Amino acid sequence: MMLRAGLIALMLAGPAAAAGEPWDPAYEPPRMADGTPSLEGIWTNASITALERPDLVPTLEINEQTAAIMASFWQRIVDEGDQPTDPDAPAPEAGDGVGGYNTFWMDPGERVAMIDGKYRSSWIVSTADGKLPLTEKGVRLVRDRQGGTSFTNFDNPEVRSAGERCTVGFGSTGGPPMLNVLYNNHYQFVQTPETVAIRVEMNHNTRLIRIGGEFLPASMPKWLGDSIGGWDGDTLVVRSTNFHAANAFRPAIRHRIYLSPDAQVEERFTRVADDEIFYEFTVTDPEIYTEPWTGEMVLTRDDQPIYEYACHEGNYSLPGILAGARREEREAAAAAGNSAE
Repeated sequence: MMLRAGLIALMLAGPAAAAGEPWDPAYEPPRMADGTPSLEGIWTNASITALERPDLVPTLEINEQTAAIMASFWQRIVDEGDQPTDPDAPAPEAGDGVGGYNTFWMDPGERVAMIDGKYRSSWIVSTADGKLPLTEKGVRLVRDRQGGTSFTNFDNPEVRSAGERCTVGFGSTGGPPMLNVLYNNHYQFVQTPETVAIRVEMNHNTRLIRIGGEFLPASMPKWLGDSIGGWDGDTLVVRSTNFHAANAFRPAIRHRIYLSPDAQVEERFTRVADDEIFYEFTVTDPEIYTEPWTGEMVLTRDDQPIYEYACHEGNYSLPGILAGARREEREAAAAAGNSAE
């Protein structure tokens, strides 16, 4: 409660202030043999900053004090969620969740993102409130998928979420757009004159961006979309569409987005420092959003390797989830039969 009050007070105290050194406009990136800027390496977008702006924060740019309060608020959530499980706790009542792992296993980042020397309260920059500009249909689809197929339908494996089935990471971590989630926020870029490959830590997917060329036929959808790219000076520009319908709804703890199969996503990758890539993305999907929306993000260099993300299609828990649903159906049928007698 005190953190919430402190955040409100700081928001009302005054305008956002510069927080650090801005990018050097004369920076010269390392280059590949063909002369294009090198994006190679391992990068992360882990951050307290999320896609949408918190309700208590009225501005995109925030001052250092506000950023510190936000970091403290998040750390308090992490600390409270990292308490040992009570071994004497009673079994949950029927219908209640059994709980999950604690925040020890989560790695969302510890700091508010800084872009060009200024703290950012959200990745979205194109809307006044920092929120997704959903159409009525978009609101309905997100609501229905949130409370429907992805979480409460247990008919068969195919109706479970793509993240649960381990086909792609949850929350659009693989993109496009590539968004930060609760853990495993790393990417490895490998670059040739013909292709830029982005290996996604979760779920061991690799996006292959063809430099030049044309989109594949609509009959060949891809989990992470079909991506073609080209260079605009020192910026890699990537256009993607033809997304797999089973990856339309991309839920995470802090954001939920929906992309139609024929949505258009444009991404721009610019290396602005030895340890930073400026990542911009614009999503155009008229049925879901009232206007194209744009986000800005920083990818930070990481000197550690990416280890195996040992999730596989068929997730060990999935048979148990479906078996539990079948048992509930048998018990409901038996109860109905007894009532009829």
